[in-house]
This record gives sequence, C-alpha cells and structure tokens, in this order.
Amino acid sequence: MARNRILFSTPLLAAGVVLALVIGLVVGKALGGGGAQGNAGPGKASGLRIDVIVKATDSSFWQSMFAGAQRAGEDLGVDVGRFGPTSETDVSDQVRLVENSISRGVDAIVLAANSESALNKVIDRARQSGIKVVTVDGTVSTQNEAFIGTNNLRAGEQAGQRLCQLVTAQGKTSGRVLLENAVAGVQALGDRAKGFRQGLAASCPQLTVWQERFNNNDINTAANQTNDALGAVPDLVGIFAANNMSGNGVARAIKDTGRAATLPVVAFDSDPQENAALADGSIDTLVVQNPYFFGYQGVVEAIAASTGAKVPLSLDPGAVLADQGNMNDPAVKDLLNPPTAQASQ
Repeated sequence: MARNRILFSTPLLAAGVVLALVIGLVVGKALGGGGAQGNAGPGKASGLRIDVIVKATDSSFWQSMFAGAQRAGEDLGVDVGRFGPTSETDVSDQVRLVENSISRGVDAIVLAANSESALNKVIDRARQSGIKVVTVDGTVSTQNEAFIGTNNLRAGEQAGQRLCQLVTAQGKTSGRVLLENAVAGVQALGDRAKGFRQGLAASCPQLTVWQERFNNNDINTAANQTNDALGAVPDLVGIFAANNMSGNGVARAIKDTGRAATLPVVAFDSDPQENAALADGSIDTLVVQNPYFFGYQGVVEAIAASTGAKVPLSLDPGAVLADQGNMNDPAVKDLLNPPTAQASQ
C-alpha cells in the first residue's frame, strides 16, 4: 500500500517550558526518553501531595501518563499517588477514587475524567475542600484550575485527511468508512469522531461514514464489529479507530482477514500492539499523543496551582502522525515507546 510520509506536529514542550520558567521548575524530560536530568523544584513544592487519577490502569497509554507523573514527583520533590479504575467505562469507581483523595486531604488532583459531566459534583467537592484540580485528556463541564490535552477536534481532522490520502492513493474515488469508537459520551472521543468526519468531508467528500460503532473499550468487541463491517459493506474503503483499544481490535480483524494491503486504517494513540500493527501494515497511520507529557506537566501545573502561581487555562501539546516512513525517527520513536509505570499499591 502506498504511504506518503506526513508529519503533523506542534512544539510539544514549548508551552510547558514557559510555564516551568515562571514557577521555577524544569520540564525538559516531558517528552520521555533521554535528555538532561530535571532540576528539583523550589522548596515551596516539597511536601505537597498530588494524586493522579487516570481513566484506566490496564492501558499502556495511561501507564505512560503515570510514568510522567512519577518522574515529575521525583524531579520536583512531591509525593505523587497514581490511581485509576480498571476500565474506562467504570465512572463510579473513578468518582470513588476522587472521594478517597478528598478524604486523604491531598493538595491537588490531576484527573483524566471518564465522563464530561458525571464527575462534576465530586470535582466541586474537592475544590470546595481547597484541593486544586487539573484535568487532562478530556474536559469536564465544571470549573477546574487548568486543562492539558490534545485538541482532539483538530487531531481528528488530521486523521480524516490522512485516510482520504490513503484511499486516494489506492485509486478509489468513492466508498464508505467504518468509524470504530470506544465509549459514547466521552468528550475527547466525541471530538475525535467529529473532527474525523469534518476532515474526511473536506478532503474526500465522495467518502461517507457507514456507521460509528462503540465497543466499550474492548478489543474483542472492536474486532467483531470490524469483521461485521467487512462482511456487510462491499464498498468499505477505510477504517478510523478512535483510541488504542479500538485500533488493536481493528488491526486484529484486518490481519485475520488478510486485508492489510487493500484496506487503509488510521488509529489514535499507541501501545505495543498498535506499534506492532503499524510495523506489519495492519494499521497505516497512528495519531500519536504524548501521555508522558500529560502526566509530567499535570504534576507541574498542580504544584503551580497549589503554591499560588498562575497556570494556563488550556495547554495543547499537539499530535503527530506516525507511519512506516517515520516510526523509527528518534523523536517519533520516543512518542511511540514512552516509559510506563503502574498504579500505586
């Protein structure tokens, strides 16, 4: 399959470094991998307790966010707890974890919320208790100190544009596309799907989305839904998977049916399975975020908020399109293979 090498990126560290200079912190490690050791933060940060609560502990993506948060705690001399439910669909357990943080009296919470609205009340209670709340990955519809995350609408548009390019490279001028998504009602996933539709319509108006299927963040379900589409849609010309679990399921179905050479796939995020699929061609492009940065910068901004420093209301570290042409470039390789860490015991 023809693949054009295209890299979309924004300066992943620039905004964070500016903030770090303001509050006297160094975040030069926030891309993961090599580089100089981060300097310890000011004595003002020492002794702070920050809980980092992710969407699910069973995902390499969120384990990378843990690793970034853990490193920030080590660099800056703060106590970082790492928690999360076992599934991204378990909103009630995530609410319970925030309540636990309130009971422990932590100074700040860095939260990747599993719902745009279901955690509003517990976030409000945390802030009323004097706990600073920094959200990452997806926004919530109540007040918080700051948000760090990819502009998923823009990144989704890039995914739609890339799938158009891949389909066009095969000489196809019309057809339908499967949009394989994880969980309904999650702001980040909804924005990716909306952006994908917009990017596809703008670039290839002759291509249409057949269905948007939700797999509850389950690889087996995603694989089954992809197999259903392969059998039911004779003019299926491409697939977009909105997160890593969806991408892994799609890749499994593509590989099992021998369609890697004829059916382009664009997927979000990265983990070892998705990286392997990118290497063997069952996924053509990955839209790669920087969860290590989410974790590191989340702790940086939590410290800043807790010590009275100003933080930006929103910070977008950007996304990169990785394919077989650039996946071994050092900068892209670091994003595809970030460090990981487990939840606190």
